[in-house]
Amino acid sequence: MMENAWIIPLFPLLSFLFLLLFGRRLKEASAYVGIFLTLCSLGYSLLVLFERFTSPTYKAEAEWLKIGDLGITAGFEVNQLNALMLVIVSLVSFLVHTYSKGYMHDDDRFSVFYAYLGLFTFAMLGLVISPNLLQTYIFWELVGLGSFLLIGFYFYKEEAKAAAKKAFIMTRIGDVGLLIGMILLFWQVGSFEYDAIFQAVDKGVISAGMITLTAILIFVGAVGKSGQFPLHTWLPDAMEGPTPVSALIHAATMVAAGVYLVAALFPLFTASETALITIATVGAFTAIFAASIGLVQTDIKRVLAYSTVSQLGYMMLALGSAGYVAGVFHLMTHAFFKALLFLAAGSVIHAVATQDIEKMGGLWKKLKVTGPLFLIGTLAISGVPLFSGFFSKDEILVAAWEAGHPVLFTLAVIAAFFTAFYMFRLFFMVFTGEARSKMENVHESPVSMTWPMVILGILAIVAGYVNTPWFGTFLGDWLLDGNEALGHGHIEGPLWIMVVATVVSLLGIFLAWLIYGKKSISRDWITSSIPGVHGILYNKYFIDEIYEYTIIYATKVFSLFLRYIEIFIVEGMVKSIVAIVHKLGKIGSKVQNGQVQVYGTVAFVGLAVIMAVFVFAGGYFK
Repeated sequence: MMENAWIIPLFPLLSFLFLLLFGRRLKEASAYVGIFLTLCSLGYSLLVLFERFTSPTYKAEAEWLKIGDLGITAGFEVNQLNALMLVIVSLVSFLVHTYSKGYMHDDDRFSVFYAYLGLFTFAMLGLVISPNLLQTYIFWELVGLGSFLLIGFYFYKEEAKAAAKKAFIMTRIGDVGLLIGMILLFWQVGSFEYDAIFQAVDKGVISAGMITLTAILIFVGAVGKSGQFPLHTWLPDAMEGPTPVSALIHAATMVAAGVYLVAALFPLFTASETALITIATVGAFTAIFAASIGLVQTDIKRVLAYSTVSQLGYMMLALGSAGYVAGVFHLMTHAFFKALLFLAAGSVIHAVATQDIEKMGGLWKKLKVTGPLFLIGTLAISGVPLFSGFFSKDEILVAAWEAGHPVLFTLAVIAAFFTAFYMFRLFFMVFTGEARSKMENVHESPVSMTWPMVILGILAIVAGYVNTPWFGTFLGDWLLDGNEALGHGHIEGPLWIMVVATVVSLLGIFLAWLIYGKKSISRDWITSSIPGVHGILYNKYFIDEIYEYTIIYATKVFSLFLRYIEIFIVEGMVKSIVAIVHKLGKIGSKVQNGQVQVYGTVAFVGLAVIMAVFVFAGGYFK
């Protein structure tokens, strides 16, 4: 099976091409094409994963380009990490395809939406099985293109167009770092191959300074894709896309690409302590920074968006703390419970036709499937014991503590408290109490939307057990597979870390219940005692405004300066030359008057001048 793993991305590519050609005729039947072909990818991915359990890594390549003595190859690879990622990406994509059939019903561009989903899924699966940096970069950019099309799907809305452009531009900023790092590695190693790079690092071919530089540049690319501070502002705005897109992009695919890239190049990063500390610091800061913003947001999708940014920060903290297994483990569990939360949020929006949680309430009795499933996702992301998020968050906290980062560990604990608080604030405001606006004909979503959520709900509960002592630390041992460069599997940290994490999560839930459930504490008790805090958090620390009045304003001024140079210097010179040629043309045209006498005179005078020049010049040079 593994030798034919290259087929897996081709199924969604076929979906994209087929729907691009025949989608208008198929209309809503396009959904069945996308669902079936994505299901084929999922089925084949599962077979590949099962074979990888008992077989070694498989790699197949062929020479693509020849540059002197250097050959650039293309192919695919199936190792532990990408075998797991193939299943995660194809599973979430399949469930999103199925869910979209009900959510996007009656949309005028239904087939186009499914075509875009196919393109995006193809790009992400291609990225996952790439064996070298150049091939990864190609699919990396295709993922960016797919996200641009999906985020801006409602192109007639100014907000959607702006969000798509913002996502495209901001991720390109990070991609420049990745491109430079990739070129520097090729310059040092003479190859884009992961294996060749790791061997060069291990043998000391690359200097310590160059390792640090290239690692940080590649991490800049991951910062853009995974929405880390300060390139995070595109991700919340991307909520302008359809909700299934949010579930696909912000759960297991595009935003996970940055984390996956760091994990795939982990031996390079572990060779530089500076690079690891940089990743851990950025991750921890992003986790608490985004979590604090999520405390006061009122758009249900934006709360989940900032939650995604925060959880991605957790993953980067784990990887920067040399917790390879912890980072990948949380990447897996997050894919399931965050996709569940986004799809459940879409079910709520589908029922009440608003994203403002201030206008919701009392939906528990009306959405009897969505409500419990949303609660499962909320419990999982809050780190409540026996749910998947509890196990993976505990691994991250242990990794941060064992790495000797007490400050970063403390930030992660505070972020865990914020997460539990704002997620249950969201739950209580949406599902409990009385409706705060008129909601007529509120009903549960169709089966095509609910059963994908049920599957994700089950996974949000059980996925965490695959890396517990009860299963022999299966995931960690298998991911490492004897590769000491990737660190250790499951680490038995101090018991008090688990206790602290649990208590902090429960305290966050309890405080949210007191304020938004029981309502025994006023909602504005913090903002009234510390004026201005709510405004700062609600306006996202004014990061967008800072960018607007610094970088964007400076770019506009510089562009205006260049425009003036173009108008007054470049265009002025061109216009002057044109005017001179035009004037000379006019003078010449006066001579061309059609009179034979004038032509004869001019010819005679010209001949006389030539003869005079010849005589005098000849005499002079003698």
